[in-house]
Amino acid sequence: MKKEKLTSKKLVTAAILGAITVVLSLTPLGLIPLGLINATTMHIPVIIAAIVEGPLVGALVGLIFGISSLANAIIRPNPVSFVFYNPLISIVPRILIGITSYYAYSALKGKDEKTLKVLTKVLWTLILLGLAYLLYRNIKTGASTLNIVLVVILLIITIGLLIYSQKTPTLDFPVAIGAFVGSMTNTILVLGGIYVIYAEKYVKAVNIPLESAKSAILGVSITSGIPEAILSVILATSVVKAVKNTRR
Repeated sequence: MKKEKLTSKKLVTAAILGAITVVLSLTPLGLIPLGLINATTMHIPVIIAAIVEGPLVGALVGLIFGISSLANAIIRPNPVSFVFYNPLISIVPRILIGITSYYAYSALKGKDEKTLKVLTKVLWTLILLGLAYLLYRNIKTGASTLNIVLVVILLIITIGLLIYSQKTPTLDFPVAIGAFVGSMTNTILVLGGIYVIYAEKYVKAVNIPLESAKSAILGVSITSGIPEAILSVILATSVVKAVKNTRR
């Protein structure tokens, strides 16, 4: 990061993606209802910024995301907003999204192309199967039409990415891993920080026993964190692919 310079292009990119992050955090667009869970999209611009423009721009957009989370907690408080008054939870993890997602992506992008192509195919196939199961569960449990339509849209995007990935030299796997790592950075550090710093106050706010705090927070990490990471992979890879193709 020391060698990176903030060019005018990078500043403009940071400003645009930062503005998108703020809009997502202040509107219902920041959550996508998928039936079983509501997946957040607020961290995705941070991941895109990091992979497209580098860790410094990713960290800047993450900083904007963190500040908007802090502001949102103050402006629209709820019973657990107090945890986001602490910058160690509201800001620091969001900055680190941009750093971890970039370096995860960077570590893989120079690897053997044949191997990455196979891994890309496996990745999209697994996500496709997961979304198909989610669609099945939504239909079986009588989820709303909106939930079903959104899952179908994600299925169509994933099928397109699977087909396109086999017909283009652009390798999706490094981008996908960068997106997954960035998303899990947000989930693990935010929920981990809540558990370490505010476990007792948090469980009182959500009205569960203290001894259940660990399992409750771990449960949220799995039930929301993994689907959010998969959503990040789908959307971030689509946008990064489009941006890189445009630049090419």
